[in-house]
Amino acid sequence: MNIILISALIIAAIAVVAAVVLYVVSQKFKVYEDPRIDEVAALLPGANCGGCGLPGCRNFAENVVKAGGLKGKTCPAGGVSVNSAIAEMFGEGVGEVVPQKVVVRCNGSCEHAPAKVHYDSIPSCAYFHMTYAGESGCAYGCLGCGDCVAVCKFDAIAIDGETKLPKVNNNCVLCGACVTACPRTILAIVPISEAGTIVVGCMNKEKGVDAKKNCKIACIGCKKCEKTCEFGAITVENNLATIDYEKCKVCLKCMDGCPAKGIKLV
Repeated sequence: MNIILISALIIAAIAVVAAVVLYVVSQKFKVYEDPRIDEVAALLPGANCGGCGLPGCRNFAENVVKAGGLKGKTCPAGGVSVNSAIAEMFGEGVGEVVPQKVVVRCNGSCEHAPAKVHYDSIPSCAYFHMTYAGESGCAYGCLGCGDCVAVCKFDAIAIDGETKLPKVNNNCVLCGACVTACPRTILAIVPISEAGTIVVGCMNKEKGVDAKKNCKIACIGCKKCEKTCEFGAITVENNLATIDYEKCKVCLKCMDGCPAKGIKLV
């Protein structure tokens, strides 16, 4: 009986010592976490999309609290309401929010860029891009395998069954995941206006005669759009027209004057 009692007392003593040691260690190495992190995290959508440039919503909340406000950062998935609420928490204004959208900078549909070969391998744009120019022969156009679709967490993009090009819907939160996933930078986030957005639907940097071999409405680098624009908003470099959206007034003169009909209003 005495042996059992002694054993029980020894175990109890060990348990008490261990508890004390654990308490002292936990207090000594305790990490303080600002309660505002939880408050900011509660306002965020919890999508963990990475559109803010950080691994997840918790990381964004920690970054905001550490900086003492948004300080130029933004949560694309949260939109104006979420960012305004966070800004209000820290007594700062969210500033002017410029409406944006994801656009497809390729007109290489089945009609405009008919397939010359059939790709029958790993269904990945990244892999296709490394191994071959594309079914139409254009080394700059959309490959249509849907890497952009696979990374979208909001069901905001799909490959159109008729054109074989990506199509973005109203679910888009501008997280930028699809933009990053595209190996040919076909997708881009650009500002929009009430009149719409002008987009050059081509990324081909080949000379016009070579570009037209693979796509009927490829940019031919003729510079007619550049000469037509009265605001200096469009320039042609490396045989490709590009738009400066800070200067563009959506006057549509570049679109109307494009002989290739590759500039579009979206």
